[in-house]
Amino acid sequence: MEMTQTQIIAVANHKGGCGKTSTVVHLAAELVESGKKVLVVDLDPQANASLHIGTKHPSEVEVTSAELLSSDNNLLIDALEEETSFRNVSLIYGSLNLGKTEDQLKEYSPRPNEELKSKLEPLVGIYDFILIDCPPSLKILTSNALSAADSVIIPIESGSQYGLYGVTDLINHISKINRINPNLKLLGTLLIKHDKRQNVCKLIQDETENTVGYLFNTTIPTSTKVNQAAILKQSLIALDKKSKIRLAFQDLTNEILMRLK
Repeated sequence: MEMTQTQIIAVANHKGGCGKTSTVVHLAAELVESGKKVLVVDLDPQANASLHIGTKHPSEVEVTSAELLSSDNNLLIDALEEETSFRNVSLIYGSLNLGKTEDQLKEYSPRPNEELKSKLEPLVGIYDFILIDCPPSLKILTSNALSAADSVIIPIESGSQYGLYGVTDLINHISKINRINPNLKLLGTLLIKHDKRQNVCKLIQDETENTVGYLFNTTIPTSTKVNQAAILKQSLIALDKKSKIRLAFQDLTNEILMRLK
């Protein structure tokens, strides 16, 4: 089997509702469209990425990311689900049990922030991309994602005056994780629900540019199609290939591939 250069990307922001999951899900579909083999790792107790991509309900799955992280045994093969509702996208399911996992890691793991990195190691060279959907917090689960990742994407809700709230905490957290994972870099900040005609969006864009920088040129517009796709368990490509939002995710994917070259 030909070995491949694996890129591990964490999509993180401890603010809820800023589009982390939809970024992970639709980026996964677009990467497959450009010929890549993709794995999604769901580290969010709400397991929305799993509900969207998976063919089973997370509560029916025996080995999720929670069991993978908290077990001493190598459960990777059991956790990997290759049959999903997205062609060529594999999944490690999220689970409500992830809430307990943080405490277990703190108590039992000698390196609580590095469990995911060691558990995913055998997959390096097998997938082109591993995308990690982080929970809305800066605790151990997000630290695990950042410790395992090569790069991080920060989605920011552009249409909200609280969009940038706490982003400096996240940037500081990333620099702390750099002590464990010196290779981790910020791939870009991504404006979600962005409408360039709105003043609040323009302000958030300028403010992001000034405080964080690394803005993607591509912005993601508001669209009801994101919810439709989630309900129908489809990608935007399957739902409406020529829609504005689908084309935005296609542009984002091309921009990411360019940045990683």
